[in-house]
Amino acid sequence: MMSNVAKESEHKRIIFSNVTITRKRNLFWGRKWRNLDIKMASGIFILHVLALFAPFTFSWDAFWLALLFYFLTGMLGITMCYHRLLSHHSFKLPKWLEYTCAYLGVQAIQRDPMYWTSIHRFHHQYVDKEKDPHTPTYGFWFSHMDWLFDSSYIMEKYQARNNIEDLKSQAFYRFIKRTYMYHIFGFAALVYAWGGFPYLVWIMGVRTAWCYQGIFLVNSACHIWGNRVWNTDDLSKNNWWVAIVSFGEGWHNNHHAFEYLARHGLEWWQIDLTWYMICFFKSVGLATNVKMPSQAHKLKKSLASDCKFK
Repeated sequence: MMSNVAKESEHKRIIFSNVTITRKRNLFWGRKWRNLDIKMASGIFILHVLALFAPFTFSWDAFWLALLFYFLTGMLGITMCYHRLLSHHSFKLPKWLEYTCAYLGVQAIQRDPMYWTSIHRFHHQYVDKEKDPHTPTYGFWFSHMDWLFDSSYIMEKYQARNNIEDLKSQAFYRFIKRTYMYHIFGFAALVYAWGGFPYLVWIMGVRTAWCYQGIFLVNSACHIWGNRVWNTDDLSKNNWWVAIVSFGEGWHNNHHAFEYLARHGLEWWQIDLTWYMICFFKSVGLATNVKMPSQAHKLKKSLASDCKFK
């Protein structure tokens, strides 16, 4: 009994939240750093250092191009394609457009579509449980970024990637997985040839770092701070300021309640830029089978008994 009490007393609550850190993992010291971990940490570190040169290389053309690629890679590539299309099949696009958007996602430098989709599907399968790839029950920084540098953790949880057979069956995604880094370095070389070091700083550094932090906040902040509208068996929360910087992904409790939806901002005032883009594609006949919640499903979620995490 005394040992259990001692263990409970070691648990720390994340500031300004009801989330308690209930698991421990050595994030930096005392664990084996595999080559992949070193490469991931080095790559992300270099991109953030590159962004620090922004004040010294500013030009309006570099700024606007960085903003353009931020929307192309972050919204069209990650939130619309990687997340809502590939991970959840929330709608359909013609293959030529799907592959184009997926390639834009590749240039967000958040791993290849097969890896990203597999990890995200595991997240929904085991959300905030022992096998969740990035639960904040290991702490804010683990859920935000540190899990990216801990491939041993991922290998411990998932021995086989058996949840992306739909992507494995397509030659395009297999090709991108095999040749992933060539596309990143190739794009960086084109950017440098186009505008030199200032373009490299803004398009590869500032744009990528900003996109990273916006998307990573969905994994961390949206499972720690915000409001719960729907009774889901997890820590997911709606967070308006994360929604602003992540193209609508911050309406995360909505998403976990209805993960198959193409729309995350279910209320008119919940800004969801990704949903607006899907609506545009639908209006011109390119997006089909756009999924929305039934009234019966919404009623079930709103009247469900309080979940244990609440």
